[in-house]
Amino acid sequence: MTPEAIRTVSQLRQEFYDQFAAKMNVPVKITTRNPSTGNLPMASWIDERQRMNYLCVYVHTAPDKLLPERPFILRVSVNKGAGIVKSRLWGRDCQGINQSWHFDLTLVPEEILDFCNWIISLIKSHRQGCVMVIPEPPHPFDFKLSNSQILVNEAWTQKARQEIRVCH
Repeated sequence: MTPEAIRTVSQLRQEFYDQFAAKMNVPVKITTRNPSTGNLPMASWIDERQRMNYLCVYVHTAPDKLLPERPFILRVSVNKGAGIVKSRLWGRDCQGINQSWHFDLTLVPEEILDFCNWIISLIKSHRQGCVMVIPEPPHPFDFKLSNSQILVNEAWTQKARQEIRVCH
């Protein structure tokens, strides 16, 4: 990654995690990178079933010295991927990691902060049961929502998909 991309993702990640923690209405722990294990910074919280949930913001693709034209695309993952998660960070009351659902959102950097409230709505809707009523996303997806319900575990914004297509 270029130094500019590194600075940008670090700044956006911190802003996103700070907004997320402030708006979730439950305690959220934000961990920092651990160079010895290679873990990404993440935000984690305990749900009503005492399961740990986590959210990671990381780089999907980014320009570098060899491919300066490579698109800069980020991913927000809820309960999926992005390294080793240790539920013991939350203490004895934690009943393990929530493995019942996950979601990945792939987007361009200028869209990420706009999606903070939407991601929170998605999490809260899932927490309320099978009926996942969420608001329209702040930027269009490549697929359509059905009656404000999202039926898949992965989404790309149209801009992110377009950036990848232009590159290839």
